[in-house]
Amino acid sequence: MKKYLVVGNPIEHSLSPKLQNFWLNSNNIEAIYGKLQAYDDDLKELCSSIKNGQLNGLNITVPYKKKIIPHLDVLSGHALRTQSVNTVCLSNGNVTGYNTDIDGFELSLKKLNYDVSNKKIIILGAGGVVPSIIYALKKMNAPQIYLSNRTKEKAQILKNLFDGIEVIDWGILPDFDMIINATSLGLKENDKFEIDFSKVGNKKLFFDVIYNPFNTNFSQAGNKPGNIIENGLNMFLFQAQKAFSIWHNIEPKIDKEVIKFLQS
Repeated sequence: MKKYLVVGNPIEHSLSPKLQNFWLNSNNIEAIYGKLQAYDDDLKELCSSIKNGQLNGLNITVPYKKKIIPHLDVLSGHALRTQSVNTVCLSNGNVTGYNTDIDGFELSLKKLNYDVSNKKIIILGAGGVVPSIIYALKKMNAPQIYLSNRTKEKAQILKNLFDGIEVIDWGILPDFDMIINATSLGLKENDKFEIDFSKVGNKKLFFDVIYNPFNTNFSQAGNKPGNIIENGLNMFLFQAQKAFSIWHNIEPKIDKEVIKFLQS
């Protein structure tokens, strides 16, 4: 039986096993998908397990999307450009890393019918999925992207990777149309941003990459008349759909049944 894992730290919140096993069962695929709280020293062994056939695929989440790269043989174009990997499998004898987060983010915005081509956008955070979000926004012709991270040096590294990014101090909020929480703040109920959202006007899109829990302090801060609130569920679903397609050459369904099952 084929075996797949999502690896990260923390990993308790991940709904990937619930979703992927649902799709495996509904598509009559003999495989099992689990989760592993991993550490840096585990990454090499996990990739070796794919090479020798003990494992068939990995999903990579925080904080290993970049750290996994030295242990891979090949990167897809998107993974190479963003230096971020969230999906791994054996392809033509090579342990290969892919980035499906780009598709996940882009498709989630398309589902909202949200056009970024004339929008000012702030991204909070500089790790994990942020290179993929920047890449997708640039692909969709976003004209102004601000980047803010508690450790400013990490934001500067991303500025060097992508042209036209403006790094701003943590807590500073210039005028914006869309703000994205790409930090881990919100995974725990008592997480605080230490950012004052009270003076932010309406007609803003608050996009939280976190999908579990479904409501966070960030989404609550943006929950004002005229604003759009979007959590990371659709992004999660679309990136997972692409990963499933890479592994099994089948595009699984995303429908009300799947969403209801995840939220049950």
